[in-house]
Amino acid sequence: MHNHDHHDHHIEMGKKFLVGVVLNLSFVFVEFFYGWKVQSISLFADAWHNLSDVAGLIISWVAFSMATKKPTENYTYGYSKGTILASLANCMLLFIAVYVMGADAIHRLGNPQPVETGTIMWVAGMGVVVNTVTALLFMSSNELNNRAAFLHMAADALVSVAVVAGGWFMSMGAPEWIDPALGLIICLVILWGTLKLFSSSLRLSLDGVPEGLDIHQVSNELLSIPGLERIENMHIWAISTTRSAFTATLEIRTDRSQEIESIKDQAREILKGHRIQHTTLETLLV
Repeated sequence: MHNHDHHDHHIEMGKKFLVGVVLNLSFVFVEFFYGWKVQSISLFADAWHNLSDVAGLIISWVAFSMATKKPTENYTYGYSKGTILASLANCMLLFIAVYVMGADAIHRLGNPQPVETGTIMWVAGMGVVVNTVTALLFMSSNELNNRAAFLHMAADALVSVAVVAGGWFMSMGAPEWIDPALGLIICLVILWGTLKLFSSSLRLSLDGVPEGLDIHQVSNELLSIPGLERIENMHIWAISTTRSAFTATLEIRTDRSQEIESIKDQAREILKGHRIQHTTLETLLV
């Protein structure tokens, strides 16, 4: 039943990513076309950002599809860790997008060009709608790729609002360097969010303790079990962005098999309370 729930969860997430990809890819084509047509660096920057998000959604979608596949003799945990690698790949794409957009924005700051403010405003306005709808798809989940998608899309919506505002200010006579300046600000916003996501993704890919899990708290709760004297070789790591694993050697002061099993059952219940689904418990009698 537990595996079935995860299977259904991954299928449901896959559907959400598919809807997000279709919506945003359609808008990217529109934004690139009009960014090229009116030579707006802020529209170009926003289009590059949205394109990197589309690529990230596709990678996450593929990863969730892989996670539904059953374990094999060579991949005994299945392919769930692909969701972590997907999150890491998303960060790489965003870093590349920031570099390309930032270099172009800096160049255009020294060479501002006139732009069609009306086109900028209505195209960016479309972006507000598309990104808000996409963000709402992922708002209810705290899974790493879903959280990344929500944060990216919510940030995109705010960035599109800023682009609309920039177009309005320029239509009121503000200087034309506002357009590349907005593009540069967008890059900084993306970079800030990406660095945080990269830190989380790298931590999981290196089998670090997942965020939100305090290994000392887990250890203290386990040691409160009567009969459990000590814990050795304790490891907590992520199998995927939604599942964690735990291994340890429990030093127990009893040789009665019924008491040993009771201690192990209590330990598993404590670990479930910390959203750790896979446990391997060895026992050592002292």
